[in-house]
Order: sequence, then structure tokens, then C-alpha cells
Amino acid sequence: MQPVVVEHIVQNYRTKKTVVAALKDVSFTVNRGEIFGIIGPDGAGKTSLFRILTTLLLAESGTATVDGFDVVKDYEQIRNRIGYMPGRFSLYQDLSVQENLEFFATIFNTTIEKNYDLIKEIYQQIEPFKDRKAGALSGGMKQKLALCCALIHKPSVLFLDEPTTGVDAVSRKEFWEMLHRLKLQDITILVSTAYMDEASLCDRVALIQKGQILSIDTPKGIISRFKKPLWAIRANEMFKLMNAIKEDPSVESCYPFGQYHHVVFKTEKDSKEKLENIGKDGRYTDVEIKPIEPNIEDCFMELMTN
Repeated sequence: MQPVVVEHIVQNYRTKKTVVAALKDVSFTVNRGEIFGIIGPDGAGKTSLFRILTTLLLAESGTATVDGFDVVKDYEQIRNRIGYMPGRFSLYQDLSVQENLEFFATIFNTTIEKNYDLIKEIYQQIEPFKDRKAGALSGGMKQKLALCCALIHKPSVLFLDEPTTGVDAVSRKEFWEMLHRLKLQDITILVSTAYMDEASLCDRVALIQKGQILSIDTPKGIISRFKKPLWAIRANEMFKLMNAIKEDPSVESCYPFGQYHHVVFKTEKDSKEKLENIGKDGRYTDVEIKPIEPNIEDCFMELMTN
């Protein structure tokens, strides 16, 4: 039995004037004990999907099961078996670290001591601040406390909705290291993120944009399907250079990426020479052109244009 099965989920939000399609016929499955990433920008439908799977929102159509239980009919069983960490910090900010943890343990009819081994490594990092109010914690510490509260009842499936948004790079790295150790405890983890670089830290990912799944595979599998040559180009006049590249009819895509623009041509023939000519014709200074290997973000951009 697969711990998460999603079949043809559709979700729309309606106002008096418009209908916003949040999820469009979304289907996927998650394997036992894997880290499955839902990767996409803000507004892609990640939070709506997580709310449906955690029984907080009814889908307009489609079905989903978690640990074999239907998200509509069996919501009580699901809520007792999952851990959920929403994107926005939702613990009681006027309670201390210790009080929040004890409260969530009581809700699930357990104790901190009973499942302490599961949260020990995480909790030890915030234990020196156990008497501090949750609202006074740093972003990284809030993140660790929220994860402890989501784990205190030893869930079989853990849902993490954009857990690293607004967290510093060091805390992000530590958080993912913790997730990989939790996976060894036979916990299935679904994590959503807008950070494309975090896709490589998942066992499998689903790329989502405007409520549609673009691709589902391992990170390496998605990258392997990027077949066209990819070029990186930079110059001192980056904005002007980007506009000039986009005006070339032979260019399929051009988008900024760090200090470079990533460029894909419709055909491979003479692609480097075309970039060199654009640089010469525009009289750009300090031009650098080099072939590069694609990453998940490059694949995402390609899938969006198809």
C-alpha cells in the first residue's frame, strides 16, 4: 500500500467575477519511506494540495488517500496518523517552547518522553530556550520547534509545506539533513518548496505550475530529459543583452540565472556563433560565453514553455 495516492484532484476558488483554478487534474503517488518534493513557485497550488491531503480542505473533484484512508470519509484516522507543518508558523506564540511541545503531545494522547528518541536530535538544539516564548524565537528555531510538534506523536506520513521559506541558508541545510535522518525512521515525507535547488535533495519530485503537474521523476531523471545545448552568457550590460537575445528568432528561451543568462536555441546549429554575433553587434563589454549542464530550474523553465 502506497502511503499517498492522489487521483485527478481539481480545486477552484471562486469570487463574484472570476474562477481561479488552483489544481488541475493532479495525480501522483508517493512511495513508502521516500522524500517526495512538490516543487513550484508561489501560487502554483502547493498549499491547496497539502490542505486537501491533510483533510483541511475539500477538493472540488477527484480522490486521495493517505495510508489507505480516504481524505474525506476517514479524516479522523488520517489526522491521527500524519504530521503537518504549515508554511506559516502556527504554534502558540505566547506559550513557551516546552509548553507548545507538551500541548501537542497531549492532543495526540502521548507524552514527550514516549517519543523523545524521534525528536531528540532536533529538540536538543532548542532545549536551551525551552522556557522562551515561541514568538520570540528566531526563524530557524521556530522551524525546529514546529517540526518537533509535528513529530511528537510519531506520524507515518509527514507533510511539510514550504518549511524553509524565509530561513537562512545554514538553517536550510541543517533542516534537510534532519529530514534525511527522519527518513531512516520509516517516515514518508512530502515537502513543498519554491527553492529549485532543494529538488536535488528529494528522492523524487513533482514540478508544478499554475495547478498543473509538469513532470514527476527523480531529479536526475528530469534533468536527463533536457536534450538541447544550454549556454551561459554574461556581459557588463546584462539587461540590454537579455533583450537582444530574446529578439533573435532562433532563440527558444533566455532567462537570468545568477550572474549569467541561460540561453537555449531552437536548433543546435551555430548556436555559439549566434551568441558571439549578438555580443559583437551590440558592442557589449566583458562578454563571456560557455556551455553548461542543466539543473532543475532549467528543466522547469523548458517545461513551462512547452
